[in-house]
Amino acid sequence: MMEIAAIDKFHKARYLFFKWRHSLALINKITLALGMACLTGLAAQIKVSLPWTPVPMSGQTLAVLLAGILLGRWWGGISQAIYIILGMAGLPWLAGFSGGFGALAGPTGGYLLGFILAALFLGYFTDRYIKVRNFLPMLGLMLFANFILIHIPGLLQLGLWSYLVKGTGLTLRNLLWMGTVPFIIGDLIKIITAAALARAITPREAYNGEVDAKKVND
Repeated sequence: MMEIAAIDKFHKARYLFFKWRHSLALINKITLALGMACLTGLAAQIKVSLPWTPVPMSGQTLAVLLAGILLGRWWGGISQAIYIILGMAGLPWLAGFSGGFGALAGPTGGYLLGFILAALFLGYFTDRYIKVRNFLPMLGLMLFANFILIHIPGLLQLGLWSYLVKGTGLTLRNLLWMGTVPFIIGDLIKIITAAALARAITPREAYNGEVDAKKVND
């Protein structure tokens, strides 16, 4: 009975958190977004450089995926926009304690822009549909967000940077080897972790007029 009561309290707590988050005043939503930007900045310092590519391994992706889940529609993406804008302004919280406009114009700038797209995408679906808060639907959404919305802009800018700055036109194979292949295993670990966390912390009740609320309750 105690275990059931504890589970019920947890379910109620996560519902109340998301309901509270959804109904916050603008200034409080901005504060939460800034806090998530700080978390992304901390995760960015988990960095491993690779000798054959200017794109490092980092912990940012996990924070980006969770930003959309925790902050929801618009505000997950806004948190990543804050992270990038303050980083461009010189705040040294991009990967490897770097900052400045060069980060966006450099070889990894496309991935940074992809962070905004991924967080917006996941926030939209988390807030609109109860059914996607289960593990497998969330896993599918996160795979798409990571390998399409983050990696494709990242690869496009990496290829452009290589051509304009290094004078080297990369083949698709070389581009993938520099910008995607080395990160697949690490990204999958982060995606599975984020999907499991999302499954645990998101409520199965409507807190924001979800479009499938009636179907789930029937």
